[in-house]
Parts: sequence; C-alpha cells; structure tokens
Amino acid sequence: MKRAGSESRVSLKNILLATDFSHSSDAALAHAATIARRYDAKMFVAHVIRPDAYQLVPPEATTVTLEQTRRYAEQQMASLLISGRLRDIPHQVLLGTGELWPVLSDMLSQHEVDLIVVGTHGRTGVRKLLLGSAAEEIFRMAPCPVLTVGPKVVLLEGALAPDPLGRKRFLYATDFTAHSERAAAYAVSLAQENQAHLTLLHVVQEAADASPHNRARMVEFFRKRLRGLLPEEAELWCEPEVVVEFGEPADAILKVAGETQAELIALGVRRAGTFPGHLPPATAYKVVCQAHCPVLTVRG
Repeated sequence: MKRAGSESRVSLKNILLATDFSHSSDAALAHAATIARRYDAKMFVAHVIRPDAYQLVPPEATTVTLEQTRRYAEQQMASLLISGRLRDIPHQVLLGTGELWPVLSDMLSQHEVDLIVVGTHGRTGVRKLLLGSAAEEIFRMAPCPVLTVGPKVVLLEGALAPDPLGRKRFLYATDFTAHSERAAAYAVSLAQENQAHLTLLHVVQEAADASPHNRARMVEFFRKRLRGLLPEEAELWCEPEVVVEFGEPADAILKVAGETQAELIALGVRRAGTFPGHLPPATAYKVVCQAHCPVLTVRG
C-alpha cells in the first residue's frame, strides 16, 4: 500500500443529500448543510421513490398509489425548503422513481457529485435482512466518498451540526488492502487541511493464540506499516498516532474511536455485490450503526 500524498486538498463543489424524510435524514441534512456552507458547494436534495413503497398494492391501484407517494414526497421537499435549513446554500431538489442505486447513480453522473451525505436507521439482524440498508447500498456502490450519519450521532433539535470534515480528531482504520488506499489519501488530506490529530488504526484478527513475543512483533510490524502511509512531512501539519489492536475489527474501531474521542471515522470499503442492501453485517456498516460520530467511507 503506497504512502498517501499530502499535496491534494479536498474539493467539494456538489454535495448530494439522499433523504427518506426520516429523523435520521434530518440529522444528515444538518451535517450536509454545514459542509455545503464551508465549501461554498451546491447541495442536491434527492429522494427516490422505490418500488417496495407500493409492492403490496393491487396492480389496479398502482398508478394512484405512485401518484400519492410522489405528491407526499413533493410536500416533504416543499416543507424542507421553506424551513430555512438551506438558507444561503445554492440547492436543487431531485425526485426519482425506481430502484435506489440506478436512479441515484444517474443523479451523481448528471450533477458531478463530489460527496454524498446520508442518514441511516441502523437496522441489524432480521430487520436488515428483510428491509435492507439504503445507506450501505449507497456507500458500497458510490464512486465518490459518502458521509453516513448513524443513529447514535446526537444532535440537539434546532442546533447547527458541527462540520464533520472540519474537526480536529480523525480516526482512519485500514486493513492495508487496495480498496482502503483512497480512504487513506482522503483522511490525510482532511487532517492536513484542519491541522488535526490523526489516528491510524489496524486491527489484527485471529491472534488469540499468539505468544506475547509474537504479538509484540506484530504490533511493531503493523505500526511501521501505518507510519508508512503518512507523508514524510506529516508531523509538520498534524499530530499523527499509530495504533494496533487485536480482535474483531468493528469492535476495535469503535473502542479506539471512543478512546481518542474521534469526531470523524474514515474507512475504505469494497464495492457491493449483486444485492448490496441485503448483505450480512460487514465491518463498515457495523461501525456506522454504533459510532457516535459521522463515518466517511471511500470505495476503493
């Protein structure tokens, strides 16, 4: 895995908020608006009317139900716009009908989106198996970075969201695979831009039977690899820290995030398979559901 460069800066001109008008989407909206104001970006507020919204409706009532659903979405969008939450932000409403990812993918291409912001209900177990996770489908398919605001990210009603990309304590977790390289570059760039404390983490799995000597050797080996991800001049503009943990990746990431008081977690993710919304729980999704700060995922 190559060393992350320090010369690039995060540039955000177009931000897309994917909303289902739920409480979790409200929290995502607050974060998206804060980012848009900071970067002087245009914001696209997108909602996709999916077939599962009317799959139990008799065929003869489908047209009427679809029209009612679209009218409801238009009313929700109108309420959002008159609320003043997008005040001073250039914005555009996008309404689509169809399967979530193909519709969103067209929107991303048409409007050259640099960042997606989405909230998640944090479904797990049987509920996730049956209903899927729109957030996971998005961050595993999107070619651009995705900021997910999970159910444990607390935002007081009416309060402005802190800028998740302008914070001072970042955690980047990596397994050193190719798909995590882009996330490393993004995390380093954000840390440099904000003169932030950056923690780089690797979690070693299946080492329970390793002797203390071998564990110590593994720690030193992976600490060296983590340091190798940083530009040589990194300590001039941020406070880097490298950490090696043993155990289950999601649990370890959440543990270190708590210990370091991380305000943003950055992860690399693999592209989804055929049915991304119905995959078994993966590390990134588990972190998103349990983290007390937003999670930035970058697909490799």
